[in-house]
Amino acid sequence: MGASLPPKEANLFKLIVKSYETKQYKKGLKAADTVLKKFPDHGETLAMKGLTLNCMDRKSEAYELVRLGLKNDLKSHVCWHVYGLLYRSDREYREAIKCYRNALRIDPDNIEILRDLSLLQAQMRDLSGFVETRQQLLTLKPNHRMNWIGFAVSHHLNSNGSKAVDILEAYEGTLEDDYPPENERCEHGEMLLYKISLLEEYGFLERALEELHKKESKIVDKLGYKEQEVSLLLKLGRFEEGERLFRVLLSMNPDNYRYYEGLQRCLGLHSEKGQYSSDEIDKLESLYKSLAQQYSRSSAVKRIPLDFLRDDKFREAAANYIRPLVAKGVPSLFSDLYPLYNHPGKASILGELVLRLEQSIKSTGGYPESEGKEPPSTLMWILFYLAQHYDRCGQYDIALIKIDEAIEHTPTVIDLYSVKSRIVKHSGDLAAAAALADEARCMDLADRYINSECVKRMLQADQVALAEKTALLFTKDGDQHNNLYDMQCMWYELASGESYLRQGELGRALKKFLAVEKHYADITEDQFDFHSYCLRKMTLRMYVEMLKLQDRLHSHAYFRKAASGAIRCYLRLYDCPPKSAAEEDDEMSKLPASQKKKLRQKLRKAEARAKKDAEVKNEESSSTSFAKSGKRQLKPVDPDPHGEKLAQIEDPLAKATKYLKLLLTHSSDCLETHLLSFEVNMRKHKILLALQAVKHLVRLDADNPKSHLCLIKFFHKVGALPTPVTDAEKLVCRVLEVERPTFSQLHEKSLIDANNIFLEKHRESLMHRAAVAELMYVLEPNKKAEAVKLIEDSVNDLVSLDGDRGADSTWKLKDCISLHKLLETTFNDHDAALRWKARCAEYFPFSTYFEGIRSSVATHQTQKTPENG
Repeated sequence: MGASLPPKEANLFKLIVKSYETKQYKKGLKAADTVLKKFPDHGETLAMKGLTLNCMDRKSEAYELVRLGLKNDLKSHVCWHVYGLLYRSDREYREAIKCYRNALRIDPDNIEILRDLSLLQAQMRDLSGFVETRQQLLTLKPNHRMNWIGFAVSHHLNSNGSKAVDILEAYEGTLEDDYPPENERCEHGEMLLYKISLLEEYGFLERALEELHKKESKIVDKLGYKEQEVSLLLKLGRFEEGERLFRVLLSMNPDNYRYYEGLQRCLGLHSEKGQYSSDEIDKLESLYKSLAQQYSRSSAVKRIPLDFLRDDKFREAAANYIRPLVAKGVPSLFSDLYPLYNHPGKASILGELVLRLEQSIKSTGGYPESEGKEPPSTLMWILFYLAQHYDRCGQYDIALIKIDEAIEHTPTVIDLYSVKSRIVKHSGDLAAAAALADEARCMDLADRYINSECVKRMLQADQVALAEKTALLFTKDGDQHNNLYDMQCMWYELASGESYLRQGELGRALKKFLAVEKHYADITEDQFDFHSYCLRKMTLRMYVEMLKLQDRLHSHAYFRKAASGAIRCYLRLYDCPPKSAAEEDDEMSKLPASQKKKLRQKLRKAEARAKKDAEVKNEESSSTSFAKSGKRQLKPVDPDPHGEKLAQIEDPLAKATKYLKLLLTHSSDCLETHLLSFEVNMRKHKILLALQAVKHLVRLDADNPKSHLCLIKFFHKVGALPTPVTDAEKLVCRVLEVERPTFSQLHEKSLIDANNIFLEKHRESLMHRAAVAELMYVLEPNKKAEAVKLIEDSVNDLVSLDGDRGADSTWKLKDCISLHKLLETTFNDHDAALRWKARCAEYFPFSTYFEGIRSSVATHQTQKTPENG
């Protein structure tokens, strides 16, 4: 470094490097300028000056200087290394790796460059290169612990576990008998547990258990030791020893559900599906009774039996579980018992139990068969539970009666208003739900959770501006809109994106969805710092888990929602492209002069308002940053705050394909992924890719109405294609001829016959009838009236939650809304849509979409009451 410089300038060059490492950039810049006055063509100094400028956000100058330095000294490893660091800072990892490799050709034993290269290889999952680089580092510095560990981890990630174990054992062979010293015991213990987990992962179970017992004295994490031991015993089938150890673990933490599950496995009483024989239930019951005597304060030991007990035994256990929690006033009781509502028969038992408690409290002030009196709040919590119970059963009118009674009993409990808001939302009155959530929020302005729930309700009611204003109450002063983005508040961005999409504001919707996609890119980027940190701190098990998590990161539900939302936006942009400025001017020229004048005034006012708002925001953010730090911190201004440029793209399908590929890679078992793939590829006329999507849909759920819709639409569409001319078209036709018989639904059947058979199979289902009707209209347009009649003849059977008739509607509000839109758009039958709306208004009296008689819309029409809030 700086070898070609005289001693004085060489020392200055070292100062530049030190200033860069200690982040004293102005000092480093001054030293670089001093050297360059005498040696203006010194490549390494130019490169270091560029690197310093890069840290001062002067990117273009930085690249220019580094490239000039490299041009002046092409054989300097420093220049190539600096060029790589520059690319790394801009996340151009592949280019950075190329630069590091060039640097290593000049100086193959440079440890610093090798270390930087290994970090990038781990980040980019270049695992064979990672192994090679780590081996080189170990060869150069074998007395460094981190190099041994890094080499072992590289082999583990490269699926060579046995080699990783050998390396760790070779490293242990270099240690003295009294190792580790007191200050390194934790790190050494973690390394030993990592080695044992490696042996377990690759099937060397006996060896792993032997090694674990042998190294017990050197492992500091005793809980981790016991959990590792019991995991090995379970896999080895040594259930008696495993049972004893699980009981020890339960004595340490009697509320850990995993320990109970492990104990059941050891006793041969565990079922993945939760289905048990009578004998198994009796054994489980006696097990948990003995455990309950031992751990009387544990809630898990009382809750778990509710999952497997049945009938009268379940009734007794549920009553014993519910009573003390209601008396204590535990708001989360319903959430705790919610999974039981999916068990046949248990929902009605829970409802009967709590109703009996309500009657007893109202009549005697105490529980049935109990002489003692309960606190007055017990009745309120019973009503609170019942409201949620009836909401879950779809009986919204009774749920509202119960929650109103609870509010009348104790009007100061915020949870009551939150639950009422949820019930009203489920019933279909989103505006009233938002108003109730806001009422709850106003009762405690310091509660962030209630504020967030209120924002969510407002976004569901498409009150985006009000929701944003409410959300910003809990952000820092200054540039508040960016705060929500900086905090990676993804639930808010997804909900507002969906709201904008419903309102047809595609640019704004895309802005929100793509912000979530950017967050995931940032999360992927954030792993970079851990590649060296975890090896240094020896948190190896967590490090490997983190890398596995990163590899499946894009399969997370939030990313899936964001990518799906973005694709739907691009499909709408393709189907209905926004008008260009010329087209808008052409339309305006056709308007009368008075309307032109009004429109221009309106546009001018909107532009002036937007400009003023932007200025106010900039002033607020700059004044706040100045007040706090004494310096003006200029943040880059978003050139497209409302996503207008995002909506003005030439090829929306190309953008949609980018996100579709990510979904196909990471969420291939999700039905929606292949539905979107079908829609995109049909519009792109990619017949074979659309066929692939149809095959996946049929594989995942052949009876789903959307799968059936795509299957029939696809073969109807390809059947109408012109005669193939080119070799490629003929090849596609041959593939389709071969593939069609592989679908059992179409084997030796016409599309109309397949559609009719599907109807016979699913005649009772509303959405299946709708899919059949839509296809009937597509296949035979002259049968439109018959198709509409098929939808209108659907019958809404009432069934209870447990399958008995007479309680809950089988029709779902969301499905009925989609059918109304189908009649309006696809069938273009306004009269049928009106008839359907009137019919659904009876089934969903609270729905604002269908203007039900008990909705807030109907109330405001009949009574001239002021607007809420």
